[in-house]
Parts: sequence; C-alpha cells; structure tokens
Amino acid sequence: MRLYVELALTAAEKDRVRSLAGEVPVWFAEPKEHTDRDAEAFARAEVAVGNCPPEWLKQAASLRWLQLSSMGIDRYVGLDWAELGRRITVTNLTGTFADPVAQTCLAGILALYRGVDELARLGERHQWSTTPLRPGLRLLTGASVVILGAGTIARRLAELLAPFGCEVTLYSRRMTAGELDALLPETDVLVGLLPGTEETAGLVDAARLALLPRGAIFVNAGRGSLVDEDALVAALRERRLGGAVLDVTATEPLPPDHPLWSCPRTLLTQHTAGGSDQESGQILEVFEDNWRRFTSGRPLRNIVEWSRGF
Repeated sequence: MRLYVELALTAAEKDRVRSLAGEVPVWFAEPKEHTDRDAEAFARAEVAVGNCPPEWLKQAASLRWLQLSSMGIDRYVGLDWAELGRRITVTNLTGTFADPVAQTCLAGILALYRGVDELARLGERHQWSTTPLRPGLRLLTGASVVILGAGTIARRLAELLAPFGCEVTLYSRRMTAGELDALLPETDVLVGLLPGTEETAGLVDAARLALLPRGAIFVNAGRGSLVDEDALVAALRERRLGGAVLDVTATEPLPPDHPLWSCPRTLLTQHTAGGSDQESGQILEVFEDNWRRFTSGRPLRNIVEWSRGF
C-alpha cells in the first residue's frame, strides 16, 4: 500500500503521518503545486488525503480511499461517480469546521450590528466621527435569526447566539419553501450554511431578499450558489439590507471588478471562515481516525453521498 498526502504540514506533522503509516511509503505534496512526480505518486497510491485535481481520479486505478481536506465537494461533483464510486470511497471533513465557521458568522454579524466595519474605515482615514454613528448602532440581543441549514455548523452557531437571547430557527429539509417565506418578513439575520446542490442553488433569490425587513443582515458561509448575487448587490446598494457577511461567492477568487467589492456594509471574508491555527491538526485527527478504521476494515466516518450532493 502507498499513501499520498497533499496537506500544508509542519515537519512535526509529517513525522506524525509517517508514524501513523508505519511501513507504508508516504509521498508528501504541496497543496496546489502539482508536479509530474506528484501525479505519478498519486496514480500509485491506494490512499490519498487532500484535495487533488479532479482529473487525477480518473487515472488513479490503485486508489481505494480519498480523504478530502475540506467539507465541500464541489470540485468533484461533475465526475462519473456511478463508475468511480465502485472502487473509490471519498470522505470529507463534515463537522471539523463547526467552531471556526460559526465564530466567523457571529463576528461578522456583531461587526455590522456594532458598526465595527464603518469604524475601521474611519480609522484608515484617521477620522474621528462617532457622533453620526452612535445612534444607529444596534443590539443583537433578542434578534430573530433564521439559519438555512441544520448541520453541525448551524447548530454550533445557534449555541453561540443563545447568550444573546436570539430567537433562532434552523431551516432544514423538513420545512417547506412556504414556511421559509413566512419566516423572512420577521427575520433580522438570515444565515446561509447549506451545501451546494441543485435544490439549494438560487434559494435566496430576489423575491426572498425582498421579503426580508429593511435593515436585515445576510450572511453566507455555505456556498456562493445559494444566493442571486445580482439581486444581493441591488439590495445592498439600495440600502434595503443592513449589510452582508460573505465568506463564499459564486466565483472564487472574486474578480477585482465584481460589484460586491464596493457594496456598502459588506464584509468579504474570502473563504477563510473554516481556518484557524488548529486547522492542520484537526484535519490530521480526522484522517488518523479514518486511517485506523480503513486499515482494520471498519466503516469510515464522513463518507460522501454523491447522490445527495454532500
């Protein structure tokens, strides 16, 4: 057996992987810096960890298990999993990023409610101008928050909002679109934490953005396909929305001329919400657990269900 590892690891973390693998040869590749030798090593591996180029999977005849270094699987959805799924099991990092993503959402919401974004801009200009801002600062206390999603991140965010006395509703598959529409006119903060599937694409469209009360905040840390970005830009420019916190966008990286860069009260966190100084260690913990399961013939955790899109 051979192991291919495409993660940004320290020397100590690489030693940790070698210790786990024992006598199994390990090939370490740098993320996104793929060489011909990396491709050859991947083609010979039975186990791989990291987000490899999707096209490599078609030629990886030896590969039996791929542990992704992300929760999202968007890059791989277009492959023929009816065929590939017969020989390759794919696992992701579901649950791993609950704390950092939830904390990023909360930080963005509080920044907009308490005017931190505007104060930061004043600071860049060395301008003291608190009097106009102070009356417009808002309290999160008791706010109505609708979270699109009911997974680990959504539940963790609900826990973080609890001390503020927020009224939190998790929108799951059990709810109808009509039930969501009935909630929106009373929603102070709408948070998107859904995976990217055909069912979720465009769920937050112009009509639903129009249902939100004036001054509502929109947060998206799920997938950029969730929202109609043209409608979102219009709502932000017209100040119908009180702001947006966007960790994901339909196109990434976001083009320099995209209107979202210049929308008022818009925080673009550039798909960093899952990051932390503990990230590589957490990824390794998931991989180590699944490695022990794989080598002992036990079921793996977080197996991707391609028919469901996550």
